[in-house]
Amino acid sequence: MDKLYIVIPAYNEEANIRQVIDDWYPIVEKYSGNGESRLVIIDDGSKDSTYQLVQDYAASRPLLTPITKKNGGHGPAILTGYQYAIEQGADYIFQTDSDGQTLPEEFHAFWKRRKTYDMVIGLRKGRQDGASRIFVTKTLKLVIRLCFGVTVADANTPYRLINAAALQKYIGLIPSDFFLSNVLMSVIFVKKNCRVKYLPITFRPRQGGVNSINLKKIWKVGVQALKDFRKLNKTL
Repeated sequence: MDKLYIVIPAYNEEANIRQVIDDWYPIVEKYSGNGESRLVIIDDGSKDSTYQLVQDYAASRPLLTPITKKNGGHGPAILTGYQYAIEQGADYIFQTDSDGQTLPEEFHAFWKRRKTYDMVIGLRKGRQDGASRIFVTKTLKLVIRLCFGVTVADANTPYRLINAAALQKYIGLIPSDFFLSNVLMSVIFVKKNCRVKYLPITFRPRQGGVNSINLKKIWKVGVQALKDFRKLNKTL
C-alpha cells in the first residue's frame, strides 16, 4: 500500500498545533500504508511550547513524528520535512501549514488523483486571509512569469500532494536555505513538464496565534526572491 507522509512546518504555533494534529492525524490513520504513513511536524526552533506539545501528543499517537531544528524559516523547514520523508521511503508527500487555514476533508480528492499527476496543488478560491495576501499572490504570479517564462496558477499554496519519486528527482535544484521553497518547486515541476493538477480548496483565516510574516518581511523576501529567481532560472 502507498506510504503517505504529511509534512507540516510549525513555528510558535502553540495556539494551533493541538487542533492541527487532531485534524490531520486521522488522515494518516485512514491512509496508513500498513502502519508506515506518518504525520511529521517540523518545529522550526519555536520559542514557545510548540515542540513540547507535539512530543506530548506523539506519546499516544504512533504515526506522529516530531522533528525539531534550528530556526531557519518556512522554506528550509519544509525542505527538512521533504528530505526526511524521502529518506524514510515515502511514496507520496503532502504538505500543509500549521495555522489551521486548510481543511483535511478536502484531502481525499487529492489522494484520488495521486496516480495520475506528479503534483496536485490547491487553488485558493475565495480566500479569507486578507487583501494584502491576495495581492502578494497575484504579484508573485507575474514575477514568476517574467523570471521563468511559465505561468503558475497559485505557486505558494500550502496544500500539495507530491509524488515522492518526482520530488527526489528535482529537490536538489532548490537551495537548502531558500525561503520560498514551495514556489520554486511549483516552477520546477512546470518547467520540467511534470504532470501538475490544480484543485480548488478552502483557505480560511489563521485560526489562532500571530502570523510571524508581516508586510515588511514579505517585501524583503520578495526583493530577494526576484534576485534569486533570475539566477536560478539559468540553473533550471
